[in-house]
Amino acid sequence: MNTKIVKLIPSFHQGGSESQAIQLLEILKDIEGIRVELACLDREGVLRSRVDELGFKDFPTYPLTSFYDLNFVRQLYRFVKFLKEKESTIIETSDFYTNVFGLIAAAIARVPVRIGTKRETGSRSKAQSFLERFAFRFADVIVANSEAVRTHLVENGVDASKIEVIYNAVDLKSFTIKKTRRQICESLGLPVEEEIRFVTIIANFRSENKNQRMFLRAAQKVSETIGSARFVLAGEGELLDAHKKFADELGIGKKCFFPGRIERTEELLFATDVCVLTSRFEGFSNSIIEYMAASKPVVATAVGGAAEAIEDSRTGFLVAPEDHLALAKRLVELLEDGAKSERFGQGGYALAKARFSVETRRDKTLALYERLLNTIVERTNSKHIVSTKSVN
Repeated sequence: MNTKIVKLIPSFHQGGSESQAIQLLEILKDIEGIRVELACLDREGVLRSRVDELGFKDFPTYPLTSFYDLNFVRQLYRFVKFLKEKESTIIETSDFYTNVFGLIAAAIARVPVRIGTKRETGSRSKAQSFLERFAFRFADVIVANSEAVRTHLVENGVDASKIEVIYNAVDLKSFTIKKTRRQICESLGLPVEEEIRFVTIIANFRSENKNQRMFLRAAQKVSETIGSARFVLAGEGELLDAHKKFADELGIGKKCFFPGRIERTEELLFATDVCVLTSRFEGFSNSIIEYMAASKPVVATAVGGAAEAIEDSRTGFLVAPEDHLALAKRLVELLEDGAKSERFGQGGYALAKARFSVETRRDKTLALYERLLNTIVERTNSKHIVSTKSVN
């Protein structure tokens, strides 16, 4: 395989699409026969250091203000020129914005293989959904990160034959922790007493979709039964202060901890007893597979691909969105039954290792590339044969 890949990512902010895009760069960078070029729409974000470490320091940026202004045309022209200069074999996008911008540019530049990406099942307006469907017409394949996302795409008019499911991945090696629980708690400003039981949610405070209010309502109920329970809400964003105030209104402010963005989420999870996801909709949650990789039991809302990661009543529990009473009940059950929590955690780790490892994602991605490139070769050979027959 001698392949030139352009990976277009939205930014370097700490989000699921960005993290998984950068993980793919890490996977592909040292594979023989593959040369990867990086391009982005925005150079800002805390994840820049990861791409710097990979050696991606001189790459182009295409800042967009709208899909409907003159700047979009200018940036599109620049990106088309870049794709042609690099003689790209494959372009792969990462999210809604890069799908629309990148796939249209790739079609104009006649990039042989064009791969779109879909990682969500909601949140887009009708106009945005229409625009993305239009862009997907130029894709050879759309990579969905769950069967739930595949179903969502098909229901919204995307050709099912174009969709390939490749799950998000987690690097299991990063979950080797050398610090003690006490050291971790001290570094994060958490109580260090051994009897404390931590219930943790990792989700940004930029979107109401993450629904940390459901988590806090459940926390109030749990605290009435489990006096030693403490609640950790990790993440940053403009909604953070409002949630701190809500915790105070519920009377549990002193039992809730908001450590902000965590550099090493693996360490926080090591100190945690039970993990939670309360999203109203998801494509496939990175947090869930991180919880599983840390061998922790999970209680999550049954949205998107959650049921594809969690085996209900075996590695965790699924509850309905907004049902904070069901969430509280399951949390109490796991906090009171240490043996069940341990069993769920070990089962989750086994599933993460089997289905969601970096190695599994690498193998499926490379197989997809090879299949698509072989199709291009076969198509070219077929045209050559037809052309030769016409001449004769």
